[in-house]
Amino acid sequence: MSKAIRIHAHGGPEVLSWEDDNPGSPGPGQALVRQTAIGLNFLDTYYRTGLYAAPNGLPLIAGAEAAGTVVEVGEGVDWLRPGDRVAYFTAIGAYAQERVVAADRLVKVPDGISEELAAAMILKGMTAEFLLRRTFAVKPGDTLLCHAAAGGVGLILGQWAKHLGANTIGTAGSPEKVELARAHGYDHVINYREQDFVAEVKKITGGRMCDVVYDSVGKDTFPGSLDCLRPLGMFVCFGQSSGPVPPFSLSMLAQKGSLFATRPTLFTYTAKREDLEKGAAALFDVVLSGKVEVRINQRYALQDAARAHADLEGRKTTGATILIP
Repeated sequence: MSKAIRIHAHGGPEVLSWEDDNPGSPGPGQALVRQTAIGLNFLDTYYRTGLYAAPNGLPLIAGAEAAGTVVEVGEGVDWLRPGDRVAYFTAIGAYAQERVVAADRLVKVPDGISEELAAAMILKGMTAEFLLRRTFAVKPGDTLLCHAAAGGVGLILGQWAKHLGANTIGTAGSPEKVELARAHGYDHVINYREQDFVAEVKKITGGRMCDVVYDSVGKDTFPGSLDCLRPLGMFVCFGQSSGPVPPFSLSMLAQKGSLFATRPTLFTYTAKREDLEKGAAALFDVVLSGKVEVRINQRYALQDAARAHADLEGRKTTGATILIP
């Protein structure tokens, strides 16, 4: 019998329950995957607490990204075969030893990328890809600010942005995280617990401010993030680790320089199979080239997911974290 982490009621990490689970057999267009590693993300905590509503309600199996090997494929799946190494991201359902997945959401893991590495980066790395290449297409000479620069997305985004020729500024919450971010592509890193990040950005840029701000923090960094933008700059809110951005008047964007604001999601940017494949290929290529390095800084047994969630929310983790089934 396979095992999984299931949630029966919203709440803290203690609601994560290690239980028997029968994934079933794959139907048409599906594949059964035996999972090797599962990524840990703030997104997982949003579904656990109820901040995000699960598509089918409770109970639910948590988790958004994983990698493993194909065990069996359903009718109509002719491009995968048992033994293929694959990775995927999804809204929920990854915290399991085995899982049935829609085959068109799977991407093959290329030689040179381990399954642990694929699980650690598929969601975070493809998030960085669409943020940098499609939401705001970063080009040489652009100046960007990324909050949570020592987090999973932040460490990938900093390196990739530097590879694209950007001037990179990050924020982090401790001296250790400042140094970690600085070692991963950021020209300047601001300790937001000790410094006013808006004032520091103004100083660093000589008053020009930023072309784009990538903000996964939300409540605690708003509206400061808007004040870091030049006129016509773009505010990209792609997460809310401190809580959601409060409602605000659109006139604020006009007052602060005719700013643009967007709340993108990876799921929208990869809804088409073609976009999923292109994004994954770009991520695997930049990692294989050595331009972006993804380090797995924490490993937990899947059954210890509650401790992993507590550490993540307590800001005790850096970079990528994986759960081992």
